[in-house]
Amino acid sequence: MFRGFAVPASLLASTALLASAAAGTAAATPSLSATLPASAASRAGDVCFWTAAGQHGSSWCYTPPGYTDVPEFLHDKAASFRSNADTAVYAIDWGRGTCYARLIRAHDLADNWPWGARLDGVADTTMGCEVG
Repeated sequence: MFRGFAVPASLLASTALLASAAAGTAAATPSLSATLPASAASRAGDVCFWTAAGQHGSSWCYTPPGYTDVPEFLHDKAASFRSNADTAVYAIDWGRGTCYARLIRAHDLADNWPWGARLDGVADTTMGCEVG
C-alpha cells in the first residue's frame, strides 16, 4: 500500500508564491498585438478595437507594422475602435474569392462602427485588397 508523505506548510506557501510571481511576470510582458484592457487604448502607436459600442466590452490592440489576424472573440464582432497610431492602417475582410480593405486614418475613432462586423485582420497596407 502506497503511503503519502507530508509536505511542510512553509514549502507549500513558497511554491505558491513562486507560481504567482511567475504568472505576474508573464502578464506584465507586452506582446506586439495582445488582448488589452480598455485603458490600454491610450498607448501611443496602437489601434484598439472593442466588442461593444462606445469603446466598451472586450478589447484588443494592434501595433503596426505588418498584418495580424484579430482574435476569435473579435472576428466579425468589432463595434468600435480608436487609433493612437501616427500612420493609417487598414481593416481587412477576407471575403469569398477576394478581400476588402477599409482605411482607418491616424488618430481616428468610431464609437459605432458598422464595418467592424466584417473585421478579420488589420494591416499597415491594403494587402492588395479592394477598397470596401
